[in-house]
Amino acid sequence: MKAGEKFVLVSIGLLVLFSVVRSELHVKEKHDNDIPFYSTASSDVAKNAMDVIRKNNCKNCHSLWTLKDMLESVPAPMLDGIGSLRTEDWFYDYLSSPDPQKILPTRLKKEYAMPSYASLPEADRRLLAKYLSSLKVKDWYLEQTKEAEYKKLTGLEYKK
Repeated sequence: MKAGEKFVLVSIGLLVLFSVVRSELHVKEKHDNDIPFYSTASSDVAKNAMDVIRKNNCKNCHSLWTLKDMLESVPAPMLDGIGSLRTEDWFYDYLSSPDPQKILPTRLKKEYAMPSYASLPEADRRLLAKYLSSLKVKDWYLEQTKEAEYKKLTGLEYKK
């Protein structure tokens, strides 16, 4: 092996070693590998609510437990952790409103604005409200969730 080849291999090895050490030292909190989103809903509530969500195509605009394709995504708030921001009663009132924008104004184009679900059966609205309010975010991630929802709803920078 020539001296130049040895130099290249040693340089690559040092670069890899440096990257590994840097990434280990760069961990700011113990939470970095922890998933911040969870649900307090029973499996029956979650299953039945997901059926209603699928029937009403909610995932066309909202993401839940997944990342959306950026090309298909509209700037509707993600639902992960939304229950840490709103109560079950709030969700029920919102879903029951003939004009949800009066409760929570949106900057989205009209075709992407939250439609009224007042015509859904009351049991479905209550089920959705119960499920949505169960979608929590861990305390250490709550500020980031508030910031993300604020930016999506207003288009403005979040002020702490």
